[in-house]
Amino acid sequence: MRNAATIKEVSPFTIRWNRFKTFMSKPEHIILLLMGIVLTVTTVSPIVAILKDTISIHVGTIDQHLTGRASGYTLVNYVDLFTSKLAKTNLWTPLFNTLVLSFGSCLFAILYGGIFAFLVTRTNLAFRKYLSSIFIFPYIMPQWTLAVVWQNLFNSNAVTGTSDGLLATLGILMPKWWCIGLFPSIVVLGMHYAPFAYILIGGIFKNMDSNLEEAATILDTPKWKTMLRITLPMVKPAILSTVLLVFGGAMGSYPVPHYLKLATLSTRYITLRARYKGEASILAIIMMILGGAIMIVNQASLKSRKNYTTVTGKSGQISKINLGKVGKYVIAVILIFLTFFTSIFPIISFAFETFLPNPGDYSFLYTGDTKNLTLKWWMTSENITENGMYGQKGILYNKTIWSAYKGTLLVSLSCCLAAGTIGTMLGYAISKKRRNKYANYVNNIAFLPYLMPSIAVGAAFFVLFSSGKINLFNTYTGLIIVGSVKYIPFASRSALNSMLQLSGEIEESAIIQDIPWFKRMTRIIIPIQKTSIISGFLLPFMTCLRELSLFMLLCTQGFLLSTTLDYFDEMGLYAFSSGINLLLVVTLLVFNTLVNKLTGASLDSGIGG
Repeated sequence: MRNAATIKEVSPFTIRWNRFKTFMSKPEHIILLLMGIVLTVTTVSPIVAILKDTISIHVGTIDQHLTGRASGYTLVNYVDLFTSKLAKTNLWTPLFNTLVLSFGSCLFAILYGGIFAFLVTRTNLAFRKYLSSIFIFPYIMPQWTLAVVWQNLFNSNAVTGTSDGLLATLGILMPKWWCIGLFPSIVVLGMHYAPFAYILIGGIFKNMDSNLEEAATILDTPKWKTMLRITLPMVKPAILSTVLLVFGGAMGSYPVPHYLKLATLSTRYITLRARYKGEASILAIIMMILGGAIMIVNQASLKSRKNYTTVTGKSGQISKINLGKVGKYVIAVILIFLTFFTSIFPIISFAFETFLPNPGDYSFLYTGDTKNLTLKWWMTSENITENGMYGQKGILYNKTIWSAYKGTLLVSLSCCLAAGTIGTMLGYAISKKRRNKYANYVNNIAFLPYLMPSIAVGAAFFVLFSSGKINLFNTYTGLIIVGSVKYIPFASRSALNSMLQLSGEIEESAIIQDIPWFKRMTRIIIPIQKTSIISGFLLPFMTCLRELSLFMLLCTQGFLLSTTLDYFDEMGLYAFSSGINLLLVVTLLVFNTLVNKLTGASLDSGIGG
């Protein structure tokens, strides 16, 4: 009776408080609660801010002119963008180009990367290890690298009105549709994202159950029917994942359409944001909607998965397709030639540009006169009034460039540490509560920024950071916040996949011995899955180093190398932008090589690289 009386005396508040303390005693609950709040704020706030911007009246812009008011809210931005005389120029043509560019890039990447993956994994192709490693280079390099190389190869004064490129110097003039516009943009972005298809499809080709194809062979099924009815359906998930990754990246790409003179939603956004701020924000919202739509279509297509059962045949490894003694070398040489122009030639091209008196002019190859090659773009330290320098010191003495280089490393390292740490914690917590609805919500909200085009994410944070309440425009703090939010999915998915492989008994045995959570993480869990966790830290670092679309709206020149490169391009100092390109590419390749040597991690390690 005394115990019963004691229980009755406990207040409801005490009971709830004890339940709360018990709930919060588990680290995964604290992580999910805090990260759910933080990620919701950092993801939803910019979207709300840019939605508000679409209906706001901005002083000195078209909406003020149309409404006659200097403040307040209106739908005139929507009406003007969709129905005015400029609707075709500002919306419909860029929207059409963006969709064609995105789907075209997906198709090119899947065909190029898929065929390459098939040749490397399913045939006796020569030099496979070299080709596998070199094929990844275009993705490691900045997105605009191949666009600049395309210009240096095919542009001509007669067709594009610019200085003659390499082929024009040799007397070969390519048509305008080949030099600028939709076709080269699709090819360049397709080559940039082809490594996605190669990694995803190649992984399936390499690990595919050979019994299925062997059974078809025993049943005398034609090779083409085996490919269409068995092989391709099995790589369907990889193809759809490639579409998801490439579509969003291509749709939000700014540098490639910018260099190749194609009007897209991203380039139009940059053009409109000065006098048409509200309408530019609508373009960013459209890009977000398209990114979400392709994700929904992707998920719907993966709901029904086909299963196959072999009705004949016995276990055994199917032999690789024999290309012939000559064929395996001929095809390899063709692929080496192609990968040379997408991987090695860009470095040579950028280096040459910095020694030409007139960047882009390769006439010395025709005349054989190399006396005019110059070091002024690198070594000028005093005479900055020299012809073509526009008051700038040479690259080696240019404080703007080296300040931007330090800023790029600072932002990349900070984003790497922030996104990697948060992603690792999320991966741990979500794996512990994988069937919990709130954990699934946190997982989805963390991955959402990755599905949005980079230019749209940058635009949303630009609107948020430019407001009076939160003024983080042109600050490293703002860049680090945006980069971390965008790149958390890299680390969280990498950590989640690795944590799901761990048995719960490992941590339970440590809990029984009363080992604190921090020590369990640093002494047991992280060391076991260090390779995957390191990858979660390195991907944000490598991606942040070469990012332009995400950051270009959030800072001015001198903050990051990518935005400073764009600034020198606008000034006409193409030797400087080539030098920055060279610096970025070399930095990326050095870090990638170091990571590979120190950790053994490689993008193509599972395929044969």
